[in-house]
Amino acid sequence: MNALDPLLLVLHALRCGGHSGVARVAAATCMDESEAESELIDLAVAGLVTYQGGRFGAWGLTDAGRVADAERITGELDSAGARPAVTAAYRAFMALNPELLDLCTAWQMRPLDGVVTANDHTDPAYDARVLGQFTAFHRRAEIVCADLAAALPRFGRYRDRLALALERAEAGRLEYLVDDISAYHTVWAELHEDLLATLGIAR
Repeated sequence: MNALDPLLLVLHALRCGGHSGVARVAAATCMDESEAESELIDLAVAGLVTYQGGRFGAWGLTDAGRVADAERITGELDSAGARPAVTAAYRAFMALNPELLDLCTAWQMRPLDGVVTANDHTDPAYDARVLGQFTAFHRRAEIVCADLAAALPRFGRYRDRLALALERAEAGRLEYLVDDISAYHTVWAELHEDLLATLGIAR
């Protein structure tokens, strides 16, 4: 399979995002939901994914699916000779990661009369300041994402998804920083898992 094969992308999306509904898989792979669902069904027939029903039904990898994904991702990395570049980008990512986590905390919590409390987003000046910090952070994150996309094209999806999440937040859709399946923090967390999986690094 080549690196951008839809089946591989869907399989790997579940590796990076954990048990997920069709909407999240579609967002992670930049597919239509109908296309993502079709790929999931094909993977289920092959015994690589399984569906858990219920109110919050979700798809997840089987043991065979996890092994297949690891083999394909390792093969992709090595055949492209991209391990040194991805390793360097991972180090740069990890240098940025604590800052992103701090920004997410600052977005969810704010000081009020000397007490840190949940941010109810009734202080537009505070929100604007934190959003501005996200924008400044993103300029540095873009460099890491560009390096990753140059090494392995499938990483380009993260650059596009992070930019779109920030654009939506700046347009007033504040849930796209932390509180949506396509939020900046969600995409960043998936990128983190992808780097660990791609390089075979245990948490």
